Amino acid sequence: MGEIYRVAVDPDFQGRGIRSALIEFALAWMKDAGMSIAMVETGGAPGHERARHTYEKVGFELFPVARYFKKL
Repeated sequence: MGEIYRVAVDPDFQGRGIRSALIEFALAWMKDAGMSIAMVETGGAPGHERARHTYEKVGFELFPVARYFKKL
């Protein structure tokens, strides 16, 4: 399994398909390396909406999960 950890595009260059191109490049690299699953993670807050849209646009599907944290 491959993981796309962080995708960032300079705000001056956003909206030009760069984020999608970076993801597609990473997915091709993973597939060539023999991986059969790719994972990417982002937040559910409104500030992450563009990222979620991009991930879904390139074919990722939301996997419902509950992740719990406790401050110690």
